[in-house]
Amino acid sequence: NHSPVFMASARTNTKVLKFDSEEAVAAALADYTADLSKKFIKEKGSFSVVLSGGTLIETLRKLVEPPYRDSVDWSKWLIFWVDERVVPLDHDDSNYKLAKLGFFSKVPIPSSNIYTIIEKKSPEGAADDYEERLKHLVESKVIPISDASGFPKFDLMLLGMGPDGHVASLFPTRHQRYEKKRWVTFITDSPKPPPPRITFTFPVINSASEIAMVVTGAELADTVKIALVMAKLRIRPPCLALRFQLKGS
Repeated sequence: NHSPVFMASARTNTKVLKFDSEEAVAAALADYTADLSKKFIKEKGSFSVVLSGGTLIETLRKLVEPPYRDSVDWSKWLIFWVDERVVPLDHDDSNYKLAKLGFFSKVPIPSSNIYTIIEKKSPEGAADDYEERLKHLVESKVIPISDASGFPKFDLMLLGMGPDGHVASLFPTRHQRYEKKRWVTFITDSPKPPPPRITFTFPVINSASEIAMVVTGAELADTVKIALVMAKLRIRPPCLALRFQLKGS
């Protein structure tokens, strides 16, 4: 049974939802995201969304189609990345380029609300710059601080997961997964190409109001099963550093 999985975690409740097809996951993800957009814009006047790369943008495709395309208030969206490859923004490895082609080009999110990395910086420089920009947004009350953790509190983290259980660019064999102080860190030797990347740290990821992990495909469904077993055994791959209290369903 290689059911696609869509895990959604709010502060008070975690759901592990299995679907018969990737198409059904895409429909559920669009509905979930549009509902949250409406909720947060009503509550605070904006909706901060943190994207990842991989297959996520493809799975978001229904959000840029009717009825959502015309009903969502795209002008209030703020877009960030949980991780980014340190390459030019027009490079095929860029998570920004992936999102632009599959998402931004189809909905009217203001370009000033899309927070990309600054090009032509080293991985360390790009991470420092991104963290400084986040701190400026916190100081100007655009992004709130979590009372519980002291880290920035984004409205929604949309995450994928690698076959090795990695989330963002926090890999099992790399020390960045243990970072507890920085908001954004960098890696120069990612085991998955390209090697140079920046990434949010787990304290920032776990401070989000809502976290959704979207896992499609047989190999990744198996990874989720393994992670669920490991959770019971109290063995912790990177994905289990997330706030989820994972339970088999």
